[in-house]
Amino acid sequence: MSETNHPQAEACGTHKTSSPWVLLVGALGVVFGDIGTSPLYAFKECFGSHDGHPRLIPNEGNVLGILSLIVWTLLVIVALKYVTFVMRANNKGEGGIMALLSLAFPNMDTTRKTEWILICVGLVGASLLFGDGVITPAISVLSAVEGLKQVNPNLEHYIIPITMCILVSLFAVQRFGTGKVGVVFGPVTALWFLVLAGLGISNLLVHPAVLHAFNPLMGVEFLKDHGFNGFALMGSVFLAVTGAEALYADMGHFGLRPIRQGWFWLVLPALLLNYLGQGALVLEHGTSIDNPFFELAPDWAQLPLVILATAATVIASQALISGTYSITMQAIQLGYLPRMQIEHTSDSEHGQIYLPAINWTLMLACLWLVVTFRTSTNLAAAYGIAVSLTMLVTTLLFYFVTTKLWKWPLWKSLLITLPFALVEIVFVAANGLKFFDGGWFPLAVGGVIFTLMTTWKRGRSILGAKLRESTLPLADFLSSDVSSGRISRVQGTAIFLSGNPGGTPLALLHNLKHNKVLHQKVIILNIITEVAPSVEPERRATFEDLGHGFYRVVGRYGYMEDPDVRDVLKVGCDTGFTCDPMQSTFFLSRETVVPSAIPGMALWREHLFAAMARNALPATAFFRLPPNRVIELGIQVEL
Repeated sequence: MSETNHPQAEACGTHKTSSPWVLLVGALGVVFGDIGTSPLYAFKECFGSHDGHPRLIPNEGNVLGILSLIVWTLLVIVALKYVTFVMRANNKGEGGIMALLSLAFPNMDTTRKTEWILICVGLVGASLLFGDGVITPAISVLSAVEGLKQVNPNLEHYIIPITMCILVSLFAVQRFGTGKVGVVFGPVTALWFLVLAGLGISNLLVHPAVLHAFNPLMGVEFLKDHGFNGFALMGSVFLAVTGAEALYADMGHFGLRPIRQGWFWLVLPALLLNYLGQGALVLEHGTSIDNPFFELAPDWAQLPLVILATAATVIASQALISGTYSITMQAIQLGYLPRMQIEHTSDSEHGQIYLPAINWTLMLACLWLVVTFRTSTNLAAAYGIAVSLTMLVTTLLFYFVTTKLWKWPLWKSLLITLPFALVEIVFVAANGLKFFDGGWFPLAVGGVIFTLMTTWKRGRSILGAKLRESTLPLADFLSSDVSSGRISRVQGTAIFLSGNPGGTPLALLHNLKHNKVLHQKVIILNIITEVAPSVEPERRATFEDLGHGFYRVVGRYGYMEDPDVRDVLKVGCDTGFTCDPMQSTFFLSRETVVPSAIPGMALWREHLFAAMARNALPATAFFRLPPNRVIELGIQVEL
């Protein structure tokens, strides 16, 4: 019922509908939450003692080496790669790996094998973000609530129940929208970053020697001295930047400028100060500390810090939840996932959405993780591998954007992207050591999502080809059957939705076959999804008089827009004839997929596709058709 067109996409975009300060505060509350709570566990895990991660002696060389690796990972991966370079590759303001994929490969229905393989690589990256979206809320909230052990060791057995209650509450408020959530969370996040900076400075003054961590040679020396153990610890160092991909994916919610300002003005300085403060604390004590973040605060501030950290981790979860919504909507509109309910939660920012099915699925998965892994240290073993792979895919796609869309010379593209890729390959390899300790989980989630997306895309392609085989060209139908005058015409307007602009809608042929009549006015309506987030109003719809009482209306939408047939039909009213949807009858064909041994897909994938098709949101709801004006005509199609 819809198809994809591929115009040249823009590589810039801004949000001008809201106050810059409102967007900045909202961005603090949604975009930076994930990376902003990494100090709770990243430095701790580097000195922790658990399977796969050796305990480090907290001497000056080790502390400064780890700090140097964290500092330069933040500067290179987040500040330089994402905030400076990758965020320039936004599709009319939309970020995330699906937007990057659509920029790198505008023809996403390509039959060229090489391009299709690269598109699949991009889909793998998008799929892995779903696994990250499950782990982030669980590890973030759990790591904060574990601070109760610092307040009172007897509270340890309350950690799991409290974490689960917080997660349920977080997912329950998602229906109010990321904009409203961001406005509430923004001031709390701003306070969180100020506290991070304050705690760091107070301890940094005690041991200012940690400032030597800004020397990158300290990190290089650490890796050289520790060999394989140092390489393994890079998986823990990577925890400091796990929110970077979500930062890019959430760009469409608030725009590029608020994110850049928030990062350089507040977030980056606060993170650096806090990590340096934790290092200074460890050096001052000279012994390993179980939870250096909470030890930064004096005893009287422990409980308030736990409460603030819990609030901050709830906000951290929001970044991945919002990013998952965005990626899902993009995948639906680009034809990689079946239709599902999408609610827009803002009148001014089109990127702020809520998907109930995704929301509750994420919640159940997060609760299962908390019950299964039970501690943030155990979850840290599952964290990072999916994110590092996604970052590597982002770098690869960014390379193709620079060469194919921006027309950079090869040497310039490689100069920018190759260093990032080499660093991320190291992180992928280091995180790969965690596979059997839990790293398999996000990969399994990503594998399931990738299978669903490719099955749906392939199934729709086969189904479309089958339907086109039995479709009569519209020009032939008009010139022979309609012009002959042998078909009876009745009063009224019939609107037939079709995904094939040149073919006669199957619903029209079935209606004619069974009822032997045509309406006096017949509108063939095609809805096209373009590989761009939005479509200019002047291109929204086109109208064509085909003669014999037939008209064609083509509506165009971007992959971040909800199709609304009622708006598209207004173009007809502007051309001089009435097309009131409430006075018309909509005819749709509903295909029932029947798996078969006919060559196409593996039989199990055909059954999977059939199940997805049965559970897809009906076209009536997705295209916002008046339910009491719709007639559906069913057909069976063997794959």
